[in-house]
Amino acid sequence: MYSKEVMEHFSNPRNIGVIEDADGIGKVGNFICGDIMWIYIKVGKNENREDIIEDIKFKTMGCAAAIATSSMATELAKGKTIVEALNMTKQDISDSLGGLPAVKLHCSLLATDALVEAIYDYLTKKGLPVPDDVSKKHERIKSELEKTEKICLNPKAQENSLKKD
Repeated sequence: MYSKEVMEHFSNPRNIGVIEDADGIGKVGNFICGDIMWIYIKVGKNENREDIIEDIKFKTMGCAAAIATSSMATELAKGKTIVEALNMTKQDISDSLGGLPAVKLHCSLLATDALVEAIYDYLTKKGLPVPDDVSKKHERIKSELEKTEKICLNPKAQENSLKKD
């Protein structure tokens, strides 16, 4: 059963859409459930001249939990510094939504991964240093997205993946 907060963010998602001139775009996927998320960020500066997430939007193809976690992740990240946003955890998102069923916790990981990918994209486009842990996450996320696209977009791969289970 979903919490009231999950249902609210699913029914009335915040920050849905695309930023056409985004500074960073993150795309993630989960090959088991087939959810795919995009997060778009626009980066500005705060009064301390630190990079902050000035604007953030998302597109998600997935279940109620995937949409709700995307919505909550954007709400939590907006106005945060890049460092603060990178420190956001799947548990932060789940807790802010009043909890998620155990089988849906992966949706909050997808949302944090999409944010990490958007920040990774921003940093690499600007030629800024990418922290080692962000590079490692990027490699894992990229691998998972490739599997997702292969399985979800290729009927033969779907059939073969089902035979392996």
